[in-house]
Amino acid sequence: MLDLVHRNDLPTVLLIDDDMVSREVVATLLTMSGYPVHTAVDGESALKMIASAECEPAVILMDAQMPGLSGTALIERLRAASKATVVVISASAPPAEVAAASDCVLLKPFTPKDLTTLLEKQNEGPKAVNGLPSGTPVVNPETLAQLREMMPDAAVRQIYEAIVADIGRRLTAIHAAAAKNDAAEVRRLGHAIKGGCGMAGAAQAAHLGGLIEDGALEVTGRGVTVNHLDDSAPVLDQLRAAAENLKRMLVVEFPS
Repeated sequence: MLDLVHRNDLPTVLLIDDDMVSREVVATLLTMSGYPVHTAVDGESALKMIASAECEPAVILMDAQMPGLSGTALIERLRAASKATVVVISASAPPAEVAAASDCVLLKPFTPKDLTTLLEKQNEGPKAVNGLPSGTPVVNPETLAQLREMMPDAAVRQIYEAIVADIGRRLTAIHAAAAKNDAAEVRRLGHAIKGGCGMAGAAQAAHLGGLIEDGALEVTGRGVTVNHLDDSAPVLDQLRAAAENLKRMLVVEFPS
């Protein structure tokens, strides 16, 4: 007999899918596994549920392609409305920008085990960015502990907030340098990312900066052609994802 009693240790899931069959199948799989589940037929409905406190999800599963509010625009709104992990579910590989904006992607069709394994991993902490060596932390815990010994938490938080902002500026500068066919400047920017992030123990971003310094980007004069790492996400998408991981780390380690 199936145990359909919700366990208190399992995260609440909000499922957003315009397809009724897919929505009901996934909701049933989750319910059978003990997860508290709420469903929404589109992005606007999901946001209303969150705003009204009808649902306080820990994990959001959203279809990659839906009518109306969808894709990166929906992910941005969901990020602003909740602290939930956002998982994109799709029958085909979603656009790179959607994959990068999400916490991870689960391709249909998937098995009940695939789904529950993914949810269990989401509870373990920030996502691992594709293409990085296995186990690369968002922030080196030893460095974080040392910084906390040297200064108050507010000052440590400011350091990582500055790193997130700096990564955004460096990404813009990389595209500008590439448009000028300035490969040396692109590599210099990668070196700067590696150095600054490395000093603060931002391990994922530092590693990716090193890849850029070592020539992971091919400068064409019309922009950058991003070489793929182990058939995974492009390095600039990975760097954006690493910055998002830092933001989520701040929420966990330094709650306001």
